[in-house]
Order: sequence, then structure tokens, then C-alpha cells
Amino acid sequence: MSIALVVDSACDLPKTFLDERGIKLFPISINVDGDLYTDDKDPATLLNFYQEDLLSLDHEAESIPFSSEQMHHLIMETIVPNHDFALVQTVSQKRSQIFQNCTDAQPDVLASYRKLKDAGELDTHFGMRIMNSSTLFTGQGLLAVFTSDLIQAGKSRQDIVRLADAFKSRIYAYAIPPDVAYIRERARKRGEKSLGMLGALVAKSLDIKPIIRANNDETAPVGKARGFDNAVEKLFEYAAERIKKGLLTPYVIVSVAGDESELAQYPAFDELKRAADEEGVNLITCVMGLTSGLNLGPGAVSLALAAEEHAFE
Repeated sequence: MSIALVVDSACDLPKTFLDERGIKLFPISINVDGDLYTDDKDPATLLNFYQEDLLSLDHEAESIPFSSEQMHHLIMETIVPNHDFALVQTVSQKRSQIFQNCTDAQPDVLASYRKLKDAGELDTHFGMRIMNSSTLFTGQGLLAVFTSDLIQAGKSRQDIVRLADAFKSRIYAYAIPPDVAYIRERARKRGEKSLGMLGALVAKSLDIKPIIRANNDETAPVGKARGFDNAVEKLFEYAAERIKKGLLTPYVIVSVAGDESELAQYPAFDELKRAADEEGVNLITCVMGLTSGLNLGPGAVSLALAAEEHAFE
């Protein structure tokens, strides 16, 4: 039985990892001043996008997820003929239309499959499952890595779905925006009203940077620091300590809305790398996807790990 894992490009993982694991991608388009750009996870394209500052507030920008019709076409063309089962993992359904679009496409995909099978054009079985990752950015990437490991280990599709569904509640994804005014303005343009407590957190000083956590479809600030660099240091120090205490899967994922080499400027990133090496944890870094960068702002940093329930320290 061949199982296809499918993610959308809000999922922060390196393209090399996606290609090596055979993880399929639903691209997301970004409309910037009327021009469409597709996020296919190519690192050079992403980096060039950030270097040209196309996501600054000087530009009108919005993300455009695949429609249900586009998803139907991609699945029928690239997945149904080659796989028996597809597990589609989407960014948190509270933050995007992607989950709903996938859910709407599913019955049409299965109907098209049955039509081809009845006509004798396919002789294989096919099924699919849509899973809300309940997380964002690197958190979605961590769920994909965990699920890919299960597939590589030869687990049954029932076990893969069950274990991945249980695992996602233990994913702690963090994000630090360089400019709080940026994310508030982008949220305002989307009509989002869930950032009230974020505004309260930083009301006293624009130099206070929040550390935002996503877990179980909920996002909230869990920490703060004076200055962006100090906030990033604090996040990396926390992650190094969590590694030492033990993780539920041997991966930590870090993404940056810019050049990955910028991570080396943080002393705590060296501490994070040492802790990962000592504990046998794979530290995966990548350029942040355009959807993540659009929501958080150029220069933003995200990190995800999986652990037992705990408070941010």
C-alpha cells in the first residue's frame, strides 16, 4: 500500500526534506499589488521575495489558498493514480480556508475515482483523510515530519491517522514578529479580531516583543521581551532547555522570514544546536513560507517542538 502525505505551503519545512520524503504540496499563491506569486517552497525564490521586501506594509498583499476545484484536479492528476491513500494535513482551520476547501473537494475526488475505476481505467483502491493540524508555521512542519516517520516505518494507515491525530495536541509552535504593528495591520485587513490581548500585551511599549504560541487551534502570547533579538534569544534558550528535559519526537524546527544565516547571530542558537547534538535531536531550519511571512512580517522567527503539557518558561 502506498500512502501519500500532502501538506499546504503554509507548512514550514525545507523543500529538500519534502522532496526526500515524497511529501506532496498544495501551493498557496500570494497576491502582491495585483501580481501573483506561488509558494512552492523553493528557498532561493523565498529568499529573493524577502530580500525585495515584497511583504512590507508598503505593499497590498494577501494569500490565496487552492480552491476545492484546484485541489480536486491536483489529487486526481498526481495522487490517485499512484497511491492507495492520501492523508492531507492543513494549517489550522481557524486561520485559513484550506481545511474547508479540502473537505469540500474530498467527495468529488472519491466520486471521480469511482468513475475511473468503474470504467476500468483504474484497478487500485483509494481513500483519503483530511486532518486539521491545529497548528501553524513550523508546528505544521513538525506534524508532517512525525507523520512521514510513521509512513517510513511501515505503519498502517489507521495507525498513522490515529497517532498523528494524538500527536498534534502536543505540538508547541512559537512565533516572534519583529513589528507588532505589522501583524495587527495585516490582521485588521483580514477582518480578524482575535489579537486584542496581543495589543494589551504591548500597549505600554512598542519595543516589547511578544512570544506567541500556537497549540490546539489556539494562539496567544505566552512571553515577552524588550527588543526582538532578546525575544528570539529567550525562545531559543527555552527550546534548548526543553530538549534537555526530553521531547516527544527528536526534531525541532526553526524558520526565519529571511536568510537562514541570520540565525547564527544569536548566541542562544548555538546553545540550541549544542543541546540538539548532545540529545540526538534533529534541528531543521528553513526559510519561512510566504504565508507565514505575510502574517508575521519580514524577519519573523518561528520554532516548534513536541513535549508533554507545560508552561512557557
